[in-house]
Amino acid sequence: MAESSKPILYSYFRSSCSWRVRIALVLKGIDYVTVPINLVKDGGQQFSEEFQTLNPMMQVPALKIDGLTIGQSLAIIEYLEETRPTPRLLPQDPKKRASVRMISDLIASGIQPLQNLSVLKQVGQENQLAWAQNVISSGFNALEKILQSTAGKYCVGDEVSMADLCLVPQVANAERFKVELTSYPTISRINKMLLALEAFQVTHPCRQPDTPPELRA
Repeated sequence: MAESSKPILYSYFRSSCSWRVRIALVLKGIDYVTVPINLVKDGGQQFSEEFQTLNPMMQVPALKIDGLTIGQSLAIIEYLEETRPTPRLLPQDPKKRASVRMISDLIASGIQPLQNLSVLKQVGQENQLAWAQNVISSGFNALEKILQSTAGKYCVGDEVSMADLCLVPQVANAERFKVELTSYPTISRINKMLLALEAFQVTHPCRQPDTPPELRA
């Protein structure tokens, strides 16, 4: 079978890192093919030899594009930004751009990795919920304060940016782990605004090719 000429996204419906990239692809009008990688089935399909060859970190997402395979969601989004700059996801103003990167890194490095599947397996079934709630709440305490000074309509000013692509999937994680969000009015307001946008709706975990029937919407 001939390899697709479209970009190929290796994704898991519930992966917040994959969701970030899905949003970026849709916002930039890039038609792509999804190859689902089930992180739970068969002990985790990301550990297969075939996928390990593709991404030695054995994580999703991975994107095949322009003859290149890229792992790590923020690296993928930055590549898309540099090669397909419209609409832009990083502001032109250097100070705003720094704020976008700061917020993106806070979520992508300071919150999400500490509550992802591989870490939760290590803390034990009985401790998983409390662990995830603590990690997310700690990060959101910082994020709420930062957003109070950077936000306009969205995370940084009034244009959708890479920071917003990180925020919405992380709020979904918070909801899944039953984090009380009333303490985070700025996060909640921005999340609600973003979820009204088509790019965030069509890429939602409940609307992916590999979404289980009982979770589809």
